[in-house]
Amino acid sequence: MAEHEHVRVAVIGSGFGGLGAAVRLRREGITDFVVLERADGVGGTWRDNSYPGCACDVPSHLYSFSFAPNPDWPRTFSGQRHIRAYLEHVTDLFGLRPHLRLGSEVKLMTWDGENLRWNIETTRGALSADVVVSATGPLSDPKIPEIPGLASFPGKVFHSARWDHDHDLRGKRVAMVGTGASAIQIVPAIQPQVGRLTLFQRTPPWVMPRVDRAISGAERWLHRRLPVTAQARRGLLWGIRELQVQAFTKHPDELGLIEQLARRNMARAVKDPALRAKLTPDYRIGCKRILLSSTYYPALTRPNVDVVASGLSEIRGSTVVAADGTEAEADVIIFGTGFHVTDMPIAERVVGAEGITLAESWKNGMRALRGASAAGFPNWMTIIGPNTGLGNSSMILMIESQLNYMADYLRQLDVLGGGTALVARPAAVDAWNHRVQERMKRTVWNTGGCTSWYLDASGRNTTIWPGTTTEFRRATRRVDLAEYEVIRKPAVVSGRKSEAAA
Repeated sequence: MAEHEHVRVAVIGSGFGGLGAAVRLRREGITDFVVLERADGVGGTWRDNSYPGCACDVPSHLYSFSFAPNPDWPRTFSGQRHIRAYLEHVTDLFGLRPHLRLGSEVKLMTWDGENLRWNIETTRGALSADVVVSATGPLSDPKIPEIPGLASFPGKVFHSARWDHDHDLRGKRVAMVGTGASAIQIVPAIQPQVGRLTLFQRTPPWVMPRVDRAISGAERWLHRRLPVTAQARRGLLWGIRELQVQAFTKHPDELGLIEQLARRNMARAVKDPALRAKLTPDYRIGCKRILLSSTYYPALTRPNVDVVASGLSEIRGSTVVAADGTEAEADVIIFGTGFHVTDMPIAERVVGAEGITLAESWKNGMRALRGASAAGFPNWMTIIGPNTGLGNSSMILMIESQLNYMADYLRQLDVLGGGTALVARPAAVDAWNHRVQERMKRTVWNTGGCTSWYLDASGRNTTIWPGTTTEFRRATRRVDLAEYEVIRKPAVVSGRKSEAAA
């Protein structure tokens, strides 16, 4: 990276959000940008999560960019390897590699109010940018709980998102902590090879069958020859999920039928009533993300698996102890305990116009205008920001909506002319957040009786979007300048600077 390089746009992260932003910038005719990536390759969460069994729970043809369809998905639900290969393909297809700055972890971003730009310090040097697009994603920094005695555990410890492929699990006593989306894929993948598997379950998930199959050669040939067939497939997958949204957001009681189907799914696979009781949630289905697996329940019935219906609370040497006092011996501890979603570490590295960090600004909860712009942080946008997550559909749809907003934001800056910046008005952020939180009150995520990673430390849902993807697309189609303050560079008058702002 050149010393004191300046670019128009700096994109942080090279997952779906970052690469999507880079593609959109090029399609808008903007080539003066860089993509800062802390790792040695692109892919984001699909690069980092390479654990056994890792796959997506959204159908492949919906979990891809609309502007880069892939007719050759091998399965209806693709695995990590194929999704990462798709992102590498997108990188090459749109000529993004010259813009990549790999091994460039952002250490600090500071707003320079005099020059209206962001000064960025990375592990490979410094640069500045007129606009920052933060696409680090909420699933990028693993969370490992503070467990007494963990530091003195004599065996191997790692998080699912930092899988140690050099460590052989064959014959080992493995403690799996957590029962989220990663854990239900890991458990059936490693169960046949480990000596003993102890699953520490704080809260059981609702699990539905994963109707996965290979996509035939004939289907792929058809999608290649007639792209409209792939578009129709994607449209059908999208439409079904749009129709489901009302049950999640307005009428949670309608989810009772789905709950009955989930109970039957469990009963078919788990015959032991005691085990079934452990695995039965006590909250409304949908309150936590509904997980998809046809192998999780069968794996839990195997003789080398123990399910402890309590969270891990202490470690004494090689003995792992649950909150209910249950003890087990372990050679390996694998944490499937999620990520820093509502307290993203990147927020501690962003210093805005008032000299405070984004983390300090968000100390009472994440808030951003239309999920993109935070008050006090000019020319800074985030992809997959507050209240843009989904509980039942593809995040790529939300990302593309935010890319529309980003593109119009940059167009507005062009219209306003050089030496200007936009910053979200606090009143506009408050109004948007109020509308979102009011809609959130009756959703299953707030009323379903569970504690999920969607909620922040104060119990507020700052993660999920309480509506359809169509509604969000409408809300982010254009930038409303009335929601922003226009900042202009201080003008020089008779040798002195005078502030100019609108």
